[in-house]
Amino acid sequence: FAGHALSHVGFTGATGAALIGIAPLWGLVGFTIAMAVAMGLAGERLAGRDVAVGMILSVALGLGLLFLHFYTAYASAATNLLFGNVLGVSLEALAVLAILAVLGLVALGAIMRPLIFASLDPELAEAKGVPLRTVSTVFLVIVAIGVAESAQIVGILLVFTLMVGPAAAAQRLSTRIGAGIALSILLALAEGWGGLVLAYRTDWPVSFWITALSGIAFVASLSRWRISHA
Repeated sequence: FAGHALSHVGFTGATGAALIGIAPLWGLVGFTIAMAVAMGLAGERLAGRDVAVGMILSVALGLGLLFLHFYTAYASAATNLLFGNVLGVSLEALAVLAILAVLGLVALGAIMRPLIFASLDPELAEAKGVPLRTVSTVFLVIVAIGVAESAQIVGILLVFTLMVGPAAAAQRLSTRIGAGIALSILLALAEGWGGLVLAYRTDWPVSFWITALSGIAFVASLSRWRISHA
């Protein structure tokens, strides 16, 4: 839910950046990271904060629409921001996304052990001295980076297609954390490239095909999980 709110915050950042003459990508990345830090510093756990996160989500989307109202020249590009345009990603933007991906992976590797510990048993982790607020903040920043990356491919409204779909399917197919992470990456890549190929063959939107493949992969993982546990 926090990731979903961050995607709407990213829409506000991108449209606000365009309004003042800055590249939308920088507004998207900067605003999502800033809000992720604010969420992380708000408390050691996000549990029980659904109402606050929901208000952030709705207010952020409303501000994004307000920015579009004042900058109508950007309205046509808003569709790409909301629903993605993987073919419109420039080489400069691609380089920025690659750097962000590396930074996100390095940060995730740095907090991997305390993050797993805090996720499985937060009370015991806190008793053992794990800084829950710091781990939460860093993890939300990583989520913000993931949101910014995914939004460039499938758009703000479909960001969960790549943020949740591959990981949810991988969780059903593997019980090991390392193997699950690797499998989720492979599934996301397969869905992205598969969406490009199918869009080329059918002339249908790339984002639709990526979303469809993500859904198919998840349903297939559910079927396999049920068979293996029958």
